[in-house]
Amino acid sequence: MLEQIVIDDAVRELRPGVAVLVLTAAGLVNGPSDDESAQWLTVAAKEAQGAEDHPHIMAWREAYRAFGAKPQRTRPSVDALIRRADALPAINKVVDAYNAVSVEYVLPVGGEDLDAYVGPARLVRARGDEPFDTAAGVEHPSEGEVVWRDDQGVTCRRWNWRQCVRTRLTESTTNALFLLERLEPYPIERLNEAGEALAERLRTITPDVRIQSRLLW
Repeated sequence: MLEQIVIDDAVRELRPGVAVLVLTAAGLVNGPSDDESAQWLTVAAKEAQGAEDHPHIMAWREAYRAFGAKPQRTRPSVDALIRRADALPAINKVVDAYNAVSVEYVLPVGGEDLDAYVGPARLVRARGDEPFDTAAGVEHPSEGEVVWRDDQGVTCRRWNWRQCVRTRLTESTTNALFLLERLEPYPIERLNEAGEALAERLRTITPDVRIQSRLLW
């Protein structure tokens, strides 16, 4: 799976320098949020103070405008999380772990149920007719919108704005895919540090979890 995940050339043309650190975690034993995962969120909220105008968030807003999205209306995931960092909801242990890393490192991080994927993940510009499953039904992206998708449809709209229902990470997830996304001028070294921090927390949740990673660069 890792070797098949790609960033399409059309996305690279839109945002040269894009990089994605991909992690897979096999054998997870997830569960409800607990005191430890809540503490991760609390610490991250303190780290995020004053980060609303961080250069990386500004870069993501610019990227959204480049493919026709309005970042004030549909915000990049890290922008939305940091704006409510003081009241981040506890979802489950694994989601808490990657949300905390996202806020602490000012970095979009997505978590997906790998077993729900049909074929490999690809970062592409949409045709506009691909299905996107929501709780209310099926939607479609705008033509040219940057999306993550697999063989069945879109798994995340507007780059990292909203994940689909089909692949969302739940308490029953045992095999997960994580996407840590970076734009210039965010340092690659900092991206790798975020990946290490996420891997450490996943091992805290499940000591014998099997983690693999690949940098798309």
